Amino acid sequence: MATIQKSLRMPSKIASEVEDLAKASGRDFSSMANELLAEAVKMRRCPGVIFADGPSGRRPRLAGTGLDVWEVIATYQSLNRDLDRLRQAYHWLSDAHLRAALGYYSAYPEEIDRQIARNEAWTPSRLAERHPSLVAERR
Repeated sequence: MATIQKSLRMPSKIASEVEDLAKASGRDFSSMANELLAEAVKMRRCPGVIFADGPSGRRPRLAGTGLDVWEVIATYQSLNRDLDRLRQAYHWLSDAHLRAALGYYSAYPEEIDRQIARNEAWTPSRLAERHPSLVAERR
């Protein structure tokens, strides 16, 4: 991705908080500020989506649900992109939640497709190889 250099003025309190976050994660100020700005832009474009830390890093999640956007989209794709069936599958989610997931996917399809592919790559044999303690013994 091409980058450009811009001068940015920010309140010293914000700069200090970004610096603290960068140090805590072992990163530099610039990469942390870029991540925060990118997430802020995505959340502004897609109301109802937040970002959460997890075992595989930060990822977009539907606010208040505990569901990652990729999970809803993977289900949607497995249902032949049928919105009525998606509503049935996630009957506890509001239309606003579903619109947020679909809107995020519309805006950032490559990101979500990568997450889906990464998760689909976990086959039972790969899981057994990488994490044998998670596989039940057969008797």
